[in-house]
Amino acid sequence: MLKWALIFLVISLIAGFLGFSGVSAATATIAKILFAIAIVIFLIFLVLALMAGSLAF
Repeated sequence: MLKWALIFLVISLIAGFLGFSGVSAATATIAKILFAIAIVIFLIFLVLALMAGSLAF
């Protein structure tokens, strides 16, 4: 998912450089949403891993 966020970020930067502000804004929004989802999933898995590690002892 983080890979897709980076791809949309690059597309947004290229579109902004070429003057396509609408496309740039849309892809930047998609990149932000995907990045936020990736962070939330990472935090969920981090908490689950810490809980599983504390149960092992």
